[in-house]
Amino acid sequence: MNKVNVVLGSFYGDEGKGKIIDYLSQKADVSVRCTGGNNAGHSIEIDGKKFAFHLIPSGILNKGTIAVIGNGVVIDPKVLIEEIEALKSNRYSAKNLRISDKAHVIFPYHVEMDKLQEELRENKIGTTARGIGPVYCDKYERCGIRMGDLVNKKFEKQLRENIKTKNKVFEMYGHKTFDADEIIKEYNIYADKLKKYVVDTISLLHNALEENKKILCEGAQATLLDIDFGSYPYVTSSNPTIGGICTGTGIGAKYIGEVYGVLKAYSSRVGEGPYLTEQKNEIGDKIRELGHEYGTTTKRPRRCGWLDLVALKYAVMINGITGLAINHVDTIGKLDEIKLCVAYKKEGKISMQFTTDEDDLAKCEPVYETFEGNFGNISNIRKREELPDKAKKYLGRIEEIVGVPIKFIGTGAGRDAMIVC
Repeated sequence: MNKVNVVLGSFYGDEGKGKIIDYLSQKADVSVRCTGGNNAGHSIEIDGKKFAFHLIPSGILNKGTIAVIGNGVVIDPKVLIEEIEALKSNRYSAKNLRISDKAHVIFPYHVEMDKLQEELRENKIGTTARGIGPVYCDKYERCGIRMGDLVNKKFEKQLRENIKTKNKVFEMYGHKTFDADEIIKEYNIYADKLKKYVVDTISLLHNALEENKKILCEGAQATLLDIDFGSYPYVTSSNPTIGGICTGTGIGAKYIGEVYGVLKAYSSRVGEGPYLTEQKNEIGDKIRELGHEYGTTTKRPRRCGWLDLVALKYAVMINGITGLAINHVDTIGKLDEIKLCVAYKKEGKISMQFTTDEDDLAKCEPVYETFEGNFGNISNIRKREELPDKAKKYLGRIEEIVGVPIKFIGTGAGRDAMIVC
């Protein structure tokens, strides 16, 4: 590992980042979650036990790793406390958890505002209704409340002012309003439980760098959900691309070494928005069932389709990805026939140029290459050269077109079902 290695999603999220993060964090001194909130989820399976993380970095499962929730994350204290308690109930310790004093806090009015805004939209975005967008709005309107304010009990004045303003909007639309005293009482309890974890994580991380410790940055969501570079407006409310790693931690770009882009051997998407290689047919249904494609956070069935190398090449360009981590090779290998989108056709012309413009994308059609499936049972294979030729051909074509080597190959759901190239 370099001083700082990064794991990012290459498509619409749910690519299996947790598994790669889990592997790399075993070699890391510090594991950092940088952006997003409890609208994201990482799943890891260890000894048949499945762990789902929404806020805590998955590196917490390694005893020697400090797990940091960075300043770019937005935190629902209730959810965070539930995760801490779930860890303890499974005999894992939260003593290595650190939370940035600069991370912003989600309050009940943020969740209600999220629901109200989605209700009023003619074109639904497909929000998870966790309050993520509204709390980021408060952050940039400079009326947000940070974890440092919460645990030091300095948030009451700002909270009362926020509720006074928000309640006027809720009243206008006939929605329930909020009582400041009730929220203050509730959140003071959360503050007492979380205070011991809240620190200046920027100093912590730079001290670690000075001591030549290894840091792993965990990306949430993925490139095509980025607020700037994704399929706007069907995106998340933060930057889950490489820029969010720097702004969500305070770590400068010069420290970053490897940037791993995680993807699946097919593709999926939760929520609304354009998705060119989606299969609204028996193939899409079969991929969903074979891959257990239901949201970690929302449990919603994911839309499924073929892997899109035009979009992947865009993600490589945006993030400076140095290596790919491809999961669910075992899943796609259960199909008789596999298709791979290798280009777009628009107005009779073949192109490798991706677009996030919905109208422009609607004019494109995917150009597919077809590969043989039926890879057989590959879950116990640990060397790439031992994979069946059909799998090698499929993976090799991905590398050839995208121009980035595959460093990790997921061959099953378990923690160890992976080929490290």
